[in-house]
Parts: sequence; structure tokens; C-alpha cells
Amino acid sequence: MFSRLLTLQGSPRAVLARAAFLIAVVAVVDWIVKGNVYFGFLYLFSVLMVGTIFQPWQIALTALFCTALSELFGPFAFDPATSFPQDALLFIALAAVGLFSHEVKVRHETVEKEVIARREAEEQLEFLIQTSPIAILVMKAGGEILIGNSAADRLFGVREGGLLGKNISRYIPALQRVLTSEDTRRVFRTEMQCRGKRENSDIFLANVFFSTYGTAKGPRLAALVADISEDLRDRAEYGLEQLMAGTRIIVGAVSHEVRNVCSAIAVMYENLARSANLGKNRDFEALGSLVETLNKIASLEVRKSSGRFEAEIIDLTEFLDEARIVLDPYCAESGISVKWNIPANLPSVWIDRHSLLQVLLNLTKNSRRALEGSSQKKIEVTAEAEHGMVFIRVCDTGPGISSAEKLFQPLQEGAEATGLGLFLSRAFMRSFGGDLRHDPKAPGCCFVVEVPEAGGRDGRQGELE
Repeated sequence: MFSRLLTLQGSPRAVLARAAFLIAVVAVVDWIVKGNVYFGFLYLFSVLMVGTIFQPWQIALTALFCTALSELFGPFAFDPATSFPQDALLFIALAAVGLFSHEVKVRHETVEKEVIARREAEEQLEFLIQTSPIAILVMKAGGEILIGNSAADRLFGVREGGLLGKNISRYIPALQRVLTSEDTRRVFRTEMQCRGKRENSDIFLANVFFSTYGTAKGPRLAALVADISEDLRDRAEYGLEQLMAGTRIIVGAVSHEVRNVCSAIAVMYENLARSANLGKNRDFEALGSLVETLNKIASLEVRKSSGRFEAEIIDLTEFLDEARIVLDPYCAESGISVKWNIPANLPSVWIDRHSLLQVLLNLTKNSRRALEGSSQKKIEVTAEAEHGMVFIRVCDTGPGISSAEKLFQPLQEGAEATGLGLFLSRAFMRSFGGDLRHDPKAPGCCFVVEVPEAGGRDGRQGELE
């Protein structure tokens, strides 16, 4: 009964009622009991209780009230010389006990809130880790796996929870060398691509984002692992498609030139055949057969390969923002500033985004070479829509082009590398109903990329001719 009365737990109203009851009991006992017995110290229990529910100023008033009761019902007569110091010490003791109780209560509530918040954060983090589609691993020095989510189990082909306790060197050997027990001061925040191995010894290409951190039990390494083998295959297949398409264009151009040469040789052969001296010459007849065979070979149409560039409806404004991410750092390496004047209301276009990006990258490379010796290095990219087409202008402050007659011809003299960049770029754009042309009226060097609006297409995928 007595312990239940002195408990500090319960609702504020119940605690206040118990404290008031104790104050009343102490005051009555102090008033009834005669003799030199001092009961003022018993008010400490009441002030200790109200300290858990009152604010500091309320605790001070309660201590002052208990001090007054002690002086009023105490066994000693009031003497200012002795009563004031005694009452001051009692008030300070009562207030200190109440404030101590209040501070303990506040700190206890703070700790409880932190524990609850930490528990909720841990639950959310655990849920995030277990439901993440990315494999998440936590390892200690030496490579022993401490935490592995369900995605990691699926990635490495083990049963649920089968990664715990195993060494990461069995699955990703490169990670085992990152963290050692002897080297605890180095901190890593980086990514890498490396080989991974599944439980059944299948190999895959892994993209690993990892970081290291220290704990009381030693260094730890956290890693996010993704299988990018499919992305690698897609890039390889798309690169092959681009190679085949470019090769097909080049072969077609070469065949066209060979046909022209064969036609000229055939005319000369017919003229020489009219001569009586060469009409029965066997070598001359063999030469005619060779010319005819070469003309037949050059006349064969280049068959279209099965690989196609998948044209699609794309948001051009969003695409140019993505292109800016690629082109701005590339130009910044050479000290070139790029100004983008792209309106926000550009229409959607029908194009293969990879081909269009290759065209813009090729034009930027040409401008970069042209601006190497210029004092003012600037490239400006603008876009506008007109008559069912979107015109993307790429202009630089270079010296310009002196002769533009053979600008888009392949394998021309004086060109950098193979001289096929502009030729293939225009061929790519024309395959989707667009075009690439040079604007001789603009200052410096300016190319215009013409892209058809999506509304003017019938939805069929573009195919290189």
C-alpha cells in the first residue's frame, strides 16, 4: 500500500492526487505531534512526485508552499534569526529534489523517443533492404558476409539466408581485397565493374557500389551489387547494328562510285572495240569480260541487314537535356563553353535517340577540333519547330569551312580519321525522314539537324536505306 502510494508512475492527475495527499498527511502529522520532532523533510517525497509532472516554476511554488507548511505547523517557534536560514535550506532542498526529478523525467522521455525512433528507423531500413531489387551486402574484415538481402540470395543463386557466414571471395573476389583487418584507416566511397560468380559457377558482369565504415567490432564494408550482363549484351548488339548499318552505307557508296568507273571503262572499251586491230585480240576480249563482271558486281544491291534502328516518339526537350549531360563535360575538357537555347515547348519527334545522339556528338567533335586554335571557343545549340520539322542548329566560333561542295562525301582528302563522320550522320538522319545540312550563311561553322515531328509519322520504325 505504501509503495503504491509513493510510486511515480501513472497519469498526471493520479500523481498529483497522491502528492497532495502526502502533503496533507505530513502537515497533519506535523500539527498533531507535539515535541521537538521535525517532519519537514517528509515533504521531499511529495515534491519528488510533482517534479515528474510540473514545470520548473510550478516545482518552485510547490517547494515554497511546503516550506510555509513546515514553518506553520513545525514544533519550533518562529525566530527570524534561526527560522529564515532553516526555511531557505528546506526550500532549496525541496526545489533541488523537484528539479532533479523533472530533469530525470525529461531525459527518460527523450531516451524513450530516441529508442522508438531508432527502432522505427531500423525496421524501415530492414524493410528497405529486404525488399530492394538491388543486392545489398554487409561484410566484415576478411570478407565474411554479415548481412545479405533476398535480392542477393537470388543474384548469387543460394537459398534464403544462405549467404550469411560465407566469404565474399567465393562470389565477388574483387571485394575481398578491398577491406582487411590490418588496414582500418582507409575509407572507400566508390564503384567498380568486375566479374561475379553464382553458386552454380555461372559468371556475370557485376556493377558494385561500395563503401567502408568503422564500428566498435572492427571495419565493415557495405556493397550494392547489380547484374549488368544484359546491358552489356544490349550495348554489344546495338554497336553491331550501328557497325552493320554504317558498313552498308559505305558499301553502297563505294558500289555507286565503282559503277560510275565501270560505265566510263565500258564506253572506252566499246570505242576501242571498233578498231580492227583490237577486235580479235584475246587479251582485249578478256579485259572486256573483266569489265563486264566488275560492272555486274558493282550493280548488285546491298541487301538490308536484319538489324534495325528502333525509331520511337521521344520528348525532344528531355532528350536535349540528356545530351547536355554528355556533351557539356566533353567540351569543358577543351575549355569550350556550350550555350543551349532550347525552348520548353518543343514537339515530340520520331527518331532513334541513339542515332540522334551520335549525330550531335559527331558535330561536337568536329567543332572541338576546329576550335583548338581559336581564341574564342564557344558552341551554341538552338532548336525551333517549323512546318512539321524541328531544326537543331549546332554552331561554333571556328574559322568555318572554305569549300563545302564535297563536305558530305566519304573518304575525301584532308579529312580527319576516315572522313566518314558527316557522311554517316546525314545518312542516319535521312533514314528517319530528316536531314543534316551545312548553313553557309551563319558565322563560323553551323550545321542544321532536321528531325521530323512525331505527328507527321505513321508510327513505323525507321530503317536505314
